Amino acid sequence: MSDLLTVSDLSICFDNGPPVVDGLSFALQPGQTLALVGESGSGKSISALSVLRLLDERHAGYPSGRIEYHGEDLLKASEKRLRQIRGWKISMIFQEPMTSLNPLHTVEKQITETLELHKGLRGPQARERCLELLDLVGIPEPERRLKSYPHQLSGGQKQRVMIAMALANEPELLIADEPTTALDVTVQKQVLELLESLQHKMGMALLLITHDLTLVRRYADQVVVMEKGKAVEAGDCEALFRNPQHPYTRKLIDAEPPESPETIAGSHSELLTVDTLNVRFPIRKNLLGRVREAFHAVQDVSFTVRKGETLGIVGESGSGKTTIGHALLKLTGATGNISLDGTDLGSMSQKQFRPWRRRIQIVFQDPFGSLSPRMSVAEIIGEGLAIHSPDKLAEHEAMVIRALTDVGLDPGARHRYPHEFSGGQRQRIAIARALVLQPDIIVLDEPTSALDRTVQKQVIELLRDIQARYGLSYIFISHDLAVVRALSHKLLVLKQGRIVEYGTAETIFRNPEQAYTRDLLSAALFHQSTTN
Repeated sequence: MSDLLTVSDLSICFDNGPPVVDGLSFALQPGQTLALVGESGSGKSISALSVLRLLDERHAGYPSGRIEYHGEDLLKASEKRLRQIRGWKISMIFQEPMTSLNPLHTVEKQITETLELHKGLRGPQARERCLELLDLVGIPEPERRLKSYPHQLSGGQKQRVMIAMALANEPELLIADEPTTALDVTVQKQVLELLESLQHKMGMALLLITHDLTLVRRYADQVVVMEKGKAVEAGDCEALFRNPQHPYTRKLIDAEPPESPETIAGSHSELLTVDTLNVRFPIRKNLLGRVREAFHAVQDVSFTVRKGETLGIVGESGSGKTTIGHALLKLTGATGNISLDGTDLGSMSQKQFRPWRRRIQIVFQDPFGSLSPRMSVAEIIGEGLAIHSPDKLAEHEAMVIRALTDVGLDPGARHRYPHEFSGGQRQRIAIARALVLQPDIIVLDEPTSALDRTVQKQVIELLRDIQARYGLSYIFISHDLAVVRALSHKLLVLKQGRIVEYGTAETIFRNPEQAYTRDLLSAALFHQSTTN
C-alpha cells in the first residue's frame, strides 16, 4: 500500500533562528493512525501545522525536507492548491475549540462555510448536510443547535462541532491536535470513541498529536516520540510500549501519577466545615433589579476538611466544582455556613473577610492568565505580603526567596516575567504566591489540567512534599481522576451542583455506590487500563 502522507527530513525554524523541528521523518498510510507524542515544546504541534502550511511563513521557514501528500510536495504547492486541499482532502481539529470557533457565527454558518467553499452546497442542501454531520458526531437536538453560538455550547459539544466541521467533506486525512485536552473523562471517552468509529466508517487516516500516552496506546498504530524538535524513537505502538528503547520514551511512559497519597500522621481536628452551601446565579431580573429566575449552581453541599488532609472534588463540567472553590473565598456570592478553625466566615462582609484571605488561598486553573504579565515574579509573589504583612517589609524578599525554593524554582529568576517561564514553572509560581502567606488551606482549581504528564507528576510530588512539610490542607478540584487519586484522602463527587457521593477516596475508588460515580471511574479506567 502506498503512503498517503510522507514527511522526510523536515526542519522548521523561525526568523532564521535554530531549528525548532530538526530532521523529522515519518510515513502515514490510508486508514492508519500515527501519533506524534512528546512534552510541550517538543515540536509536535508545529509539525502538524506544517503539513497544511498553516504557520506564518513571514517568520517560519523550512531549511530542509519534504511533506508529500500522494507524492505531491506540499512545501512547493501554491496557495491556490493548498486552499483546495485544506478542509477537503486534509482536515484539522485544533487544540482549543473555543478559540478556533468564530464567536460571532452560528454553528450552521461555520459548518456550511467549508461545504460551500469545496462542494458548492448552499441553502437547504447545506442545511441538510449540517444536520447529518451534527447527528453523526452525537450532538443532541441538532436542529436547535444549528442556531447556537459557541459560548452556548459545553466543552464537549464545541469539540464535536469542530469534528463535524473537519469531517464535512469526508477528508482522507484528519489531523487531531490534542483533541481531548481539558475535557472531562466521560467526554474524552465519547470524543475518542467517536473519532475511532468515524475513522473506520470513512477509511480515514488520523494524525494524532498528544502528550497523553494512555490515549496513544489505545488508538495508535504507529508512534513517533519527539523531544526538543527531534524524533528520538519511532515504531509500532504496541512494540514501543512493551520495550521502549530511548530513555526519554521510558520517562514518558513512567510518568503516571502514584495511586494514593501519604496517610495523615496522628489525629487532626476539623479545620474547615461547610454546611448546606448554596450558590445561585441570576438569569432574569425585573425592571427593579429583583431576580425573577436563577440558576441553582450549588445545592446544599456539606463537607469537612481536617488539618493536613486533601479533599478531592470531582464531576463533569458544569457540576459546580469551581463554584464551590470560589464561594469558599467569597469570590462569588453564596449562602450557608463556612467555618474555618471554628470562626464563621459565611456571614462576614468582604471587609471583615479580608484578613482571613491569608489563611485560605487559591491556585487558579490557568497559571498564565492569573499571573500579571506586567509584574515580575518577585512582585507577583510579594503582592500578598504587602497587603497582609506590611509590618514585615524588611523580611519580604527573604520570604519570596523561601517560597520559590519551596516550589523548586531558582530564586535568582525572581526578577523575570511570567512569559519567560514554561507552563509547569508558571504553575509553581502560582503555588509559591499562595504558599508565601503561610495559609492553612489552599484551593487548587485544575492545577495540572494543561500540563504534560511528566510535569503533572512533578507538581503532584511538589504538592505532597509541601503538605507533609507544613501540614497544609488542600481542596483539589479536577476532572483528572488519576491525579485526584494521587492526592486525595477524601472525595466529593458532584453532579449538577449536588453531592452524589462523599467519603474516603480509597473507599469510593474501590467500591463506588452510585451509578454516576461508576460512570466517571469507568471512563477514567478506560484510559488507565491502556497502560497496564
